[in-house]
Amino acid sequence: MINIRLSVDAAKSFVSSTQINAFQGKVSDAQKALIEKTAAGNEFLGWVDLPSSIEDSFLDDIVAQAKTIAQKAEVYVIIGIGGSYLGARAVIEALQHHFSLMMPGKYPKIIYAGQNISEDYLSDLMEILDKKDYAVSVISKSGTTTEPALAFRLIKNHLEKKYGKAEAANRIIAITDKKRGALKILADKEGYKTYVVPDNVGGRYSVLTPVGLLPIAVAGYDIKKLVAGAREMEAFLKSNTEIETNSAMLYAATRNALYKEGKTIEIMVNYEPRLYFLSEWWKQLYGESEGKEGKGIFPAAVSNTTDLHSMGQYIQDGKRSLFETVLSIENSRKTLAIPNDKENLDGLNYLCNKSITEVNQGAEEATRQAHTDGDVPNLRISIPEINEENLGQLLYFYEFACGLSGYTLGINPFDQPGVEAYKRNMFTILGKPGY
Repeated sequence: MINIRLSVDAAKSFVSSTQINAFQGKVSDAQKALIEKTAAGNEFLGWVDLPSSIEDSFLDDIVAQAKTIAQKAEVYVIIGIGGSYLGARAVIEALQHHFSLMMPGKYPKIIYAGQNISEDYLSDLMEILDKKDYAVSVISKSGTTTEPALAFRLIKNHLEKKYGKAEAANRIIAITDKKRGALKILADKEGYKTYVVPDNVGGRYSVLTPVGLLPIAVAGYDIKKLVAGAREMEAFLKSNTEIETNSAMLYAATRNALYKEGKTIEIMVNYEPRLYFLSEWWKQLYGESEGKEGKGIFPAAVSNTTDLHSMGQYIQDGKRSLFETVLSIENSRKTLAIPNDKENLDGLNYLCNKSITEVNQGAEEATRQAHTDGDVPNLRISIPEINEENLGQLLYFYEFACGLSGYTLGINPFDQPGVEAYKRNMFTILGKPGY
């Protein structure tokens, strides 16, 4: 059952159904190109069939490995940057307790490294690792990307001093290229357990490979349900060929229609703090896929109601170059009623006996109305609740829609030539040989 629902009704005063449906030919061509792997970037389209091609035995192996890690580690360090950690972090933080690091539990606490070059961050991390039993996954196709390579060098050295070289090797898992690269060479030499990042799956589309599945399993979440949700969405999006019935087509077409009308910024909005890193994953997926050749919708994100007190003024009354897509969660997993207060000094007794979720949903609807009245088109993606199956559906929905939208825009959504410029400059500044 498909649980993801998309409504574009609050955008139709800005772009009509006729304007949206005018993209039917382009999104149909894009859908065919994705399924048949015939357009630009087709060498990186392995993710399109990934959910349906994952065997249960492979998932069983991941789960077994996660249990082995949990037996020896209080803390599990994920070393990676961009797609090498954002997908896993998005799912883990969406599912976990808001204050998970302070809660006891039978699964290792997940922490992250290699996503920045902050000396203070890495020093603080080493202080934690001094005091905890831990294991590591290092995620990199090449093994030479600066941020994760630097973090791994430090952590590998720390592991070997703490546990000895042989035991350190038992606590390191390399998720890397099948045949080549510095990390693959090191893993073979040192005898690390390895998983493969498929050659035909780019980093930002890799959450349903071991890149995402192993950390999610170590955190204690059901990767079989996650993959099952993605399989359902894969079948649905491949078999529906019309904008009116295919939500990914509708999303891609509406985004492109709004872009054509000068709406060049999309703000992803959530009203649940656990979805912060889902927004970060989405920002990379769409920014790195569409931002090229002087084109593309700029992806931004806000977490409401928090950001209504910082970004709300601009969204309501600033330059009219943006639209919003609200990720709406229909049901919370817990219930907390608002108590009566005899003094009522805060004036909140009118909310007595309502749940916090009712208040939050009221704020969401009120904000959507205000922003639409303020000439901000609004799209709404809703899911019944946050769980593994629904997240699997949502992840695949966003990936497929991104491919459709990029092809409709007329670019290759599966390369990222622009990210190399800063690297060349950094290597020159720091004196790397050959630069």
